[in-house]
Amino acid sequence: MTAPVTTDSAPDEASVAADGGRGATRRFGTLALAAAVVVGLLLGYAGGLLTPTVTRPGDSSAEAGFARDMSTHHAQAVQLGLMAFQQGEDPEVRQIGGDIATGQQGEIGTMQTWLRLWKLDPTGDQPAMAWMPDGAGLVKDGLMPGMATPAELTTLSGSRGRQFDVLFLQLMIRHHLGGIHMIQGILDEGHDDDVLTVAQTMKNTQQTDLTNLQAALKRLGG
Repeated sequence: MTAPVTTDSAPDEASVAADGGRGATRRFGTLALAAAVVVGLLLGYAGGLLTPTVTRPGDSSAEAGFARDMSTHHAQAVQLGLMAFQQGEDPEVRQIGGDIATGQQGEIGTMQTWLRLWKLDPTGDQPAMAWMPDGAGLVKDGLMPGMATPAELTTLSGSRGRQFDVLFLQLMIRHHLGGIHMIQGILDEGHDDDVLTVAQTMKNTQQTDLTNLQAALKRLGG
């Protein structure tokens, strides 16, 4: 019988056994999540195309401001969610992160499609939060309500294990609380029925997320 051939590029059996194959599984899972995020974005674009455009919101409308600002706000939630899915130790933290990343990426697609259908620039020239009556006071150091600072993102990126899980949950809870305040703003100030319908769905989803995030944080003793 011919002896097995060993090469330098073959996986080290001890290292594979040490992590139980979790590294390979996590890499595969990350690729699958990335694909899901892309699909979510495409579905979001498709959903936005279904919005009637008989009356188009103007450039300074609450609807336009909400779509622009919430797209930016959501983008950080996607970033946080992907970090949780890739670096989280707790299975529930990884699941929550993946769900938030895919869901909010789809909503970004919807909001960006609205802006194109309304013939509006995706960024505009209005200051952040200008569409909300109390918006100017909500922006801190250029960040909208609940958003993590660059320093906080750096700390999260360098964290591992339970420390990462707890910090992610804390940042995501704050992020969602800020997002819900913004969503309530468009529910109060907006007039486009389709935008209001999507915004209400966003609020309901984020409130459910908050319940799960807070329960996970309590379980982990954060």
